Amino acid sequence: MTQPTTERVRWTNADLELFPDDGKRYEIIDGELLVTRSPHWKHQKACVRISTALDNWSQETDLGEVVIAPGIILGDNDNIIPDVVWVSKQRLTELLDEAGHLTAAPELVIEVLSPGNENEKRDRELKLKLYSTRGVREYWIVDWRKQQLEVYRREQGSLKLVTTLFPGDQLESPLLPNFTCAIARLFA
Repeated sequence: MTQPTTERVRWTNADLELFPDDGKRYEIIDGELLVTRSPHWKHQKACVRISTALDNWSQETDLGEVVIAPGIILGDNDNIIPDVVWVSKQRLTELLDEAGHLTAAPELVIEVLSPGNENEKRDRELKLKLYSTRGVREYWIVDWRKQQLEVYRREQGSLKLVTTLFPGDQLESPLLPNFTCAIARLFA
């Protein structure tokens, strides 16, 4: 006897419009709905610290802009809200739609890990794969509990882990000329 096959539900951007504004973060990756709660205080603090360092550098150089928790619509089945992004001025006007959402991958995406295996798997696997296939040039994963930052860079068409930085280290990037940030400042 043949078992009936069940087709998985594929969520779309239109479905997101139906959800309440209840403080939860609703994202779609490859048609899969991901729901997360409000982040931990230290998660948000790390977001502010890294975005402040990037914003200060961006204002000094006028090379780009940094935003916390922007909407990125990469297609009907991929609608995400990363913790922090940096986009060059050159690409920003090309990527923004009329609603103020990015419609393609920014150069730099930063995710700050939230507690829980499911949350960590989402950032380390699902989002890494999505960002890699969509052309993100650098992806930083910040772990405020372990006080470390992993740097992934585009190499041979995909994002590869190139270094893990700790509180005694300085963060620098070929993507951001003369940018530097003490890792310890992210967790102070």
